[in-house]
Amino acid sequence: MGKAELRKQLLAARRALAPETRAAWDQALCAKVLAWQAENKIQELGVYWPLRDEPDLRPAYDELARRGVRLLLPVVVAKHTALEFAEWTIGEAMVKDTMGVAVPAGLRMTDYPPALLVPCLGYNPHRFRLGYGGGFYDRTLEHTPRPATAGIAYSCLQADFPDDPHDVALDVMLTEAD
Repeated sequence: MGKAELRKQLLAARRALAPETRAAWDQALCAKVLAWQAENKIQELGVYWPLRDEPDLRPAYDELARRGVRLLLPVVVAKHTALEFAEWTIGEAMVKDTMGVAVPAGLRMTDYPPALLVPCLGYNPHRFRLGYGGGFYDRTLEHTPRPATAGIAYSCLQADFPDDPHDVALDVMLTEAD
């Protein structure tokens, strides 16, 4: 099966999750994100705004902000480029970027974060992610210095797919599973 077909299957599987299951799994993922941040003493973190039924980590973002962690959201500035990042304060007005993803209305662009949460449509046992196919995160992870990365996914979305030469393994995969 090709990656395009696998993407369709994984999107359908994620979409089919019961809301109460997703809520429980999101809560477990939030706890893991908070533990990862504390263990690694991360004070600046690239996060993501959930779309297409991605794990919703906004409760963790609230706690991270209370801990004094500076939060940054990815911004697509052009196709076929790496993501850029904007400082984000919880509760500020949001607008859609060129790809339809929520970003802070008053874009305060900043340097690349030293650590990054990376949403994964799917992932394989080698910590390589499958995204939506745009390559934005792949290009972002080529940045030097490379940020510390935590992939975020539901464990039911682990799949067997080959690593492409341009793929970059994530440092850790966080799922709801123990």
